[in-house]
Amino acid sequence: MSRRFKIMIFLLSAAFVVAAADLYVTFFVPASRTGEKKTIEIQKGAGFRVIAEDLEEKGIIRSADSFIFAASILGDYKVIKAGEYELDSSMTPLRILDMLVKGKVKEYVVTIPEGYNLREVAATLEKAGLVDGKQFLSKVTDGNYTKTLGFNAPTLEGYLFPDTYEFTRGMGDEGIIAKMAARFLTVYDSEFAAEARRKGLTMQKAVTIASIIEKETGSPQERELVSSVFQNRLRKGVKLQSDPTVIYDMKDFSGFLTKKDLSTRGPHNTYIHYGLPSGPISNPGRAALRAAINPAKDDYLYFVSKNDGTHFFSRSLKEHNQAVNRYQRHDK
Repeated sequence: MSRRFKIMIFLLSAAFVVAAADLYVTFFVPASRTGEKKTIEIQKGAGFRVIAEDLEEKGIIRSADSFIFAASILGDYKVIKAGEYELDSSMTPLRILDMLVKGKVKEYVVTIPEGYNLREVAATLEKAGLVDGKQFLSKVTDGNYTKTLGFNAPTLEGYLFPDTYEFTRGMGDEGIIAKMAARFLTVYDSEFAAEARRKGLTMQKAVTIASIIEKETGSPQERELVSSVFQNRLRKGVKLQSDPTVIYDMKDFSGFLTKKDLSTRGPHNTYIHYGLPSGPISNPGRAALRAAINPAKDDYLYFVSKNDGTHFFSRSLKEHNQAVNRYQRHDK
């Protein structure tokens, strides 16, 4: 083998090693090892060079040109998805490209507690930076919109299922609402619908009863008893007289109900109206829905708070008044 040929082989080998090393850096070497997280917003229709230069400027990648080269080799520069991404400088360029191509946008974990009403749900989502509270409330109280989601109701009160969700900013009001409403239908249809029908309960009636149970007690062992009180009263044609139904119609609640409050007319005030209120007063969870459909087999008609998170249940007005004197009026 001639000396000249050996030199050519060496140069080609060296060039290959350099090219391989360069490709390795292009695809697999992160901008740093520290892993500084940054949120990047990719606008719809943004050019790939603009995206790459923004990533370089924020320190997420080493070089915009190398990133563009890597994307062109893989054919990815045309399929980047818009959205909000949480990236960090310890990610390899290949991983970053994969996230942008697959649309692995930043997710916000939000917990909606059982018993929250629409106003509280809106406030929670607004605090998380996902919605405008007023716009959200306008949407969930639009009767035409509720029908598009499969609910024959003037609002979605009661039908935004309390749970822990993963939302993205790109979902918008309607995406978030649709996800929560779909979650309700999935749970209700799979766990409660058939039994409710056997008990002669429509979905609205079951949810309305459950929403009151949810607000009346947080004690697990009492839910079925509270349910029995309200359903016994419904059968006997006695007003439910539930304080939370009065509070629901109030714009501002100081923490104490007055006689004037109880006598103020409102669509949900069960001190004024017989039967159930015009609709749910909160978004109930599984336990309250289960209690609404399966009340305790008892003949209680009254209950009063014992000021410790539980209630005293009575069958007669005389017994109830004695309990009120014992647990409530002695403090006054």
